[in-house]
Amino acid sequence: MKRCITIAIIIIICFLCQSTVFHFLELSGVVPNLLLIVTMSFGLMRGRKEGLLVGFFSGLLIDIFFGTVLGPFAFIYMTLGYVNGFFHRIYYVEDVLLPMFMISLNDFVYNIMVYVVFFLLRNRLQFKEYLLRIILPEMIYTILITLFFYKILVRINLRLKKVKEAE
Repeated sequence: MKRCITIAIIIIICFLCQSTVFHFLELSGVVPNLLLIVTMSFGLMRGRKEGLLVGFFSGLLIDIFFGTVLGPFAFIYMTLGYVNGFFHRIYYVEDVLLPMFMISLNDFVYNIMVYVVFFLLRNRLQFKEYLLRIILPEMIYTILITLFFYKILVRINLRLKKVKEAE
């Protein structure tokens, strides 16, 4: 129960920071995708099921507050969280390369999926412009934020494991 409440609080705080605070810190018109970092982290640290659930609720928040239709972001985040869970078996707490590689791959795939769902299907074909103005700057910014934010999530996960073992 404590784990669920803690994860819910993390998702809400990251959503609020991503949608409010980080807009004051935007670079090149983009903000880091904190919810993607949380989804990737819990998928790696906890496995497919938890990655799927964290991704679903992260995407659902975005759909509710910023989407015109309920579901596309929930599906994208849920898919990415589930796929990250496959790498749970090769995940080590000390390893930084796997999370950095995964967040860069996740951010790229996320933005490609957003492009396909929201732009390509509406016959907006300026992919090169979208790649240079949105995908690459957001990817770099998210990777830089991941360096610091991921360590916090690892500490929280270790404390949650200790609490679970103590029970």
